[in-house]
Amino acid sequence: MKFCEQLGKYIEQLSCTAKELCELSGISPSTFSRYRSGERIPEIDTVAFDGLCNALEAVAREKGYGDMTRENIKRAFLDCEDIIPADRESMRQNFNTLISALDINIKRMCKEINYDVSTVFRIRNGTRKPADPERFVAAIAGFTARELRTPTEISAVAQLVGCNESDIEDVSQRYEVICKWLFSDHARQSREIKSGGIEEFLDKLDEFDLNEYIKAIRFDEMKVPALPFQLPVSKSYFGIKEMMESELDFLKATVLSRSNEPVIMYSDMPMKEMADDPEFPKKWMFGMALMLKKGLHLCQIHNLDRSLDDMMLGLESWIPMYMTGQIAPYYLKNVQNNVFLHLLKVSGAAALSGEAVAGFHSEGRYYLTKSKKELGYYRKRANDLLSNACPLMEIYRSDREKDFSNFLTADSHRRGRRRSILSDLPVYTMDNDLLNSILDRNGIDDRRGRDIKAYVSERKKRVESILKTMAIEDEICCLSREEFETRPHALDLSGVFCASDVLYSYDDYSAHLKCTERYAQTHENYSLKYAKRQTFCNLQILIHEGQWAMISKGNAPAIHFVIRHPKLLGALENFIPPVEEQ
Repeated sequence: MKFCEQLGKYIEQLSCTAKELCELSGISPSTFSRYRSGERIPEIDTVAFDGLCNALEAVAREKGYGDMTRENIKRAFLDCEDIIPADRESMRQNFNTLISALDINIKRMCKEINYDVSTVFRIRNGTRKPADPERFVAAIAGFTARELRTPTEISAVAQLVGCNESDIEDVSQRYEVICKWLFSDHARQSREIKSGGIEEFLDKLDEFDLNEYIKAIRFDEMKVPALPFQLPVSKSYFGIKEMMESELDFLKATVLSRSNEPVIMYSDMPMKEMADDPEFPKKWMFGMALMLKKGLHLCQIHNLDRSLDDMMLGLESWIPMYMTGQIAPYYLKNVQNNVFLHLLKVSGAAALSGEAVAGFHSEGRYYLTKSKKELGYYRKRANDLLSNACPLMEIYRSDREKDFSNFLTADSHRRGRRRSILSDLPVYTMDNDLLNSILDRNGIDDRRGRDIKAYVSERKKRVESILKTMAIEDEICCLSREEFETRPHALDLSGVFCASDVLYSYDDYSAHLKCTERYAQTHENYSLKYAKRQTFCNLQILIHEGQWAMISKGNAPAIHFVIRHPKLLGALENFIPPVEEQ
């Protein structure tokens, strides 16, 4: 029996009306109508499902059906052939974690397990459920167990599922463990562990203020030196200390030259040893700031074939540069090299190359040259490397406002579940009167006010378009007056790239919160998730599952990072905001 048939059976048996059940359960008439027709099925352990069971029990009790308890009603619904148990949603999330954490090639996997790529894509984003979950999981586990067989890959699997490498040396052992893990609640713990690196990165990005950073390093007062830099035509460096010296020498040679050629940089060298030095990061950052001050454009090719923690440590150091818009980040696909480490940095004035055996970084060698002939050789290598690289993320600043709007509009027509972690309430839930009142109180001039209103109106249209057929979940925090007043709060106008923040009072916030809750009640595909504490102060994370994740900084200057790389996307999709113990 299907869910709609069981529901109809209860309605007939109890001789009750849809209106009566809607009033008792809090379910909207349109949603209830879809339940009855079979167009829609409530998810287990949701407010709607529990409310329906409670409503049926209340009617049954009133009409003398004492054996029709909430537990019996729920059990009957759970026995329906089209009800999706909660553990299948967990399986979907675990499957996504497996794909991203182990960097599995989706097309190859689909070909091997005889599943259509589009079907797997829809399973990943939640718009489709596997008809036979056990068979699906068995196929995924079998492919993964066979495909990942090198010591490094087995180590990655062991770390993910939480076992010893010796426990999964055999293919059959890996198969059994992965099968069990995909259906297990323990997988959530793996996701929590893996969110550590991304959590620190997000915290630092949340705290970072470009204006304060510019003041702190006196960027506006910086003068690019014109003194000649005495360096031999070429020089070799050995050991960690000399390697750090070579990095600084490369920056000096680049800054002090007359060349304005773009700089291309790549390194898969470990970051931790240099990052732990008390002075090197400051000097390196200062040199990078001087390159940006000079107006150079940087193409940074990141190595993501490393642990998530090490990868995020590397990205953290680039936060200030990303914010300037002068950095174009790239990465290389399917790089699997566990033998040698490499470094290549090329400007119009110098080239720095480095090599080491994996595990013996401190015994490596760096080589810096200003020779024209060698510079031409290394420039060609760097350009070839760049041609093989993929954009790591799309960065939208005020100079790309139109591109950003076009991206959001195009994406609003693409299927998939969307969810957000918000530091401020969404502007698309605010009514026009409240918006006008806030703009007036902030003294916003007519021209700027029109731009803001047009942006909010367009944002509302996009969201309404998505909600017609797809779901959106926003995670917010309900702030007390005391919590609200710990810092200034502004409207989320990052998409219109306002030059300054538009602040609002606690009364405005309270009114906006009511608007948001009303919006959730009147839009069946829109839901709110309430966080116990505010995760970020100046960061919004929007996730279009299986497609991309966007990290947005709202306070001026606003900036948006759209990330599609599987490992980073997986880390963001599985990011679990920390909960402070009281």
